[in-house]
Amino acid sequence: MDITSYNKQAWNREVEGGENGWTKPFDPDVIASARNGEFSIVLTENLPVPRNWFPPLQNADVLCLASGGGQQGPVLAALGAKVIVFDNSPAQLKQDQLVAERESLPIKIVEGDAADLSAFADESFDLVFNPCSTVFMADVRAVWRECYRVLRPGGVLMTGSMNPVHYIFDNIKADDEGVLEVKYPIPYSDIKSLSEDDLNKYIGKGLPVEFGHSLTDLLGGQLDAGFVITDMYEDNMLDSPLNKYHPSYLATRALKA
Repeated sequence: MDITSYNKQAWNREVEGGENGWTKPFDPDVIASARNGEFSIVLTENLPVPRNWFPPLQNADVLCLASGGGQQGPVLAALGAKVIVFDNSPAQLKQDQLVAERESLPIKIVEGDAADLSAFADESFDLVFNPCSTVFMADVRAVWRECYRVLRPGGVLMTGSMNPVHYIFDNIKADDEGVLEVKYPIPYSDIKSLSEDDLNKYIGKGLPVEFGHSLTDLLGGQLDAGFVITDMYEDNMLDSPLNKYHPSYLATRALKA
């Protein structure tokens, strides 16, 4: 299965469906507030990224990685950054193009796979902003290596990830019955962990396939790539039964020394 191609089409369908919150472009009032220096953007579902995580944004070179949808990129551009939005889904990128044209924002749009940033030279960016999307990527360590390569010394990587504990449970019982029953080891993969019948049912719904990466790969992988992790926080998935007991998300800020 070509995961990159499949997830591209799956996210195009998410945009077409119009129900996924990550696919809904920000309204003009959000961009107007950002132009006045007031903004709030997320790496995970709910909690805004702390202001002190951001480097100076005026004229900063920013890569919004796997960040299509007409949200984070336009806000950062309205704050004065020079923004490239890079995403695997053409439909998601069209949302950014829509906001850029509507608000006269000079955003560059590039389609591609986050594990292959060969479109960009070494040390091209001051900030890589990556909302919770590595869950859709099979090789998260390749993503970290590419992020390190394209950042300048002193550059910042901000990323949202799924805590692997989210994936240890029977996802069908969790979704259909609200029951948390431990079933899967970590690392998790829809492709390898689900039974053939369950995988066929899942793919039949047209949903993106997901990967529950280990903390060794999510955090240790950033360290192995050369980053220094300077801060982190957790966030909850509100519509998950796990919400009562444990956060499903984590966000990290890492520095290229």
